[in-house]
Amino acid sequence: MTAASLAAPSKFDWQRFPGAEERVNAWVAEALAGNAFASRLSERMKLETSTRFVDWVDHLALGDRPGLARDLAGLGFARQMLADAAGVAVYAHNGGMFPRLVVVPDDGGSAVREIAIKVESIAAFSRSHDLGLSIAGDPLGPFRIARVPGVATGFAAVERRGYLGFDPYSGEMAKQGRMRPHAARDALAARELWEGRKRSFDEDEAGFDYTERLLERVIETACAVDLACHLIFEVERDYWQSRNRAARVQKTRQDRLGLGWANHDHHTFRCSRRFFPRVIAIFERLGFQLRENFHAGEHAGWGAQIVEHPTTGVVIFADLDLAAEEAQYDFAHRPLDDLLRPNTVGLWVGLHGESMLDAGMHHLEAQFNFDSLRDDLKSEADVETMKPFSDFPFLRQAFTAGERWPVSRRRADRLLARGWIDEEQHAKFVADGALGSHLENLQRREGYKGFNQHAVSAIIAATDPRLH
Repeated sequence: MTAASLAAPSKFDWQRFPGAEERVNAWVAEALAGNAFASRLSERMKLETSTRFVDWVDHLALGDRPGLARDLAGLGFARQMLADAAGVAVYAHNGGMFPRLVVVPDDGGSAVREIAIKVESIAAFSRSHDLGLSIAGDPLGPFRIARVPGVATGFAAVERRGYLGFDPYSGEMAKQGRMRPHAARDALAARELWEGRKRSFDEDEAGFDYTERLLERVIETACAVDLACHLIFEVERDYWQSRNRAARVQKTRQDRLGLGWANHDHHTFRCSRRFFPRVIAIFERLGFQLRENFHAGEHAGWGAQIVEHPTTGVVIFADLDLAAEEAQYDFAHRPLDDLLRPNTVGLWVGLHGESMLDAGMHHLEAQFNFDSLRDDLKSEADVETMKPFSDFPFLRQAFTAGERWPVSRRRADRLLARGWIDEEQHAKFVADGALGSHLENLQRREGYKGFNQHAVSAIIAATDPRLH
């Protein structure tokens, strides 16, 4: 190995911000008190979807009162310079997971002028609540918004597609071609390209060749990388959901309120060592940026690269088998030879395929009221939840019981021939299948954006197909 293959050191020491959380929660409470519809929605979210209203908030509009900018800076919020801020000041938190704050002229009324939640479809949200909302913004456009007035605070539902601004009819987006007459048609065409793609190949190398070529067609058809990213991950969630009952149960609960998966926290892809750099290259082509990487010690047997998209907010946990001595190298970009025997991630890929190809995601993690989701999935649909692998006041995580997928004889025969499984395991996998996917229950507090590295290793080991 050369010095050039050493990974550049990355500093991602995620902190907790209890003061910012306290202030944001106070603003949300004030907004709910000032809007009857939002207050009812908050209660229904808790009872019917096991989620917390605050986790759906896209932004809060605050009246510009004396000292507000100074207070926001003290809480860790910084001004965002956006081309399409629609004439207002926008603040985002530097290191925590909090909704953005839009500062508007003060009218002497409530401190919170409007609270907006993110949904996948405003039309579906309007239908679910029989609101008959008027939507500002073009169908499948970058930013769409619909409002429900309140006594003291307005409520809004927003859709975003690869766009951070606040202008439903963005001049900047028009210059980029995102607002042209056929933009919605082209977005649908781009989405259908990815949705209808071939995912199963005799050889994975051919699968990646095909997928990389198709990706360029999707981006070209969508006319924007950020929009292509948004559409692709809608499709990936749909594909994973089609293969996981817990996901379908929870998505139905959220769709009853017209919310969709807008509460997603991160998407987990399991990858082979050989093709890991090609997976990362696909993500980087879509505009993802590398965040922290993981290796949880000499005996963990796995690693991960976290990537985040700065515009769509999509976060990915990309897993692979990794030996301890390899953790110091840039494994996101440097191909690795197969191990003599796979660890948990490598065996999962061998049994089911690459997440980027036929297997799909291992799990989606979304933000919930942790205890409520565990209890409600059990009582409503007999969906079990595994023991928590993070149980801190600021981070709680647990998988639902794994969905068992069939294993093809072709894949099992290949693993047997390579010596990765024995005859008994081969017979068991072919007859009974193997653990495939989960829904992950997560609750964050204090804006904490990180992950519990050592506890994740424990749950990775607990999902090894050889143990089930």
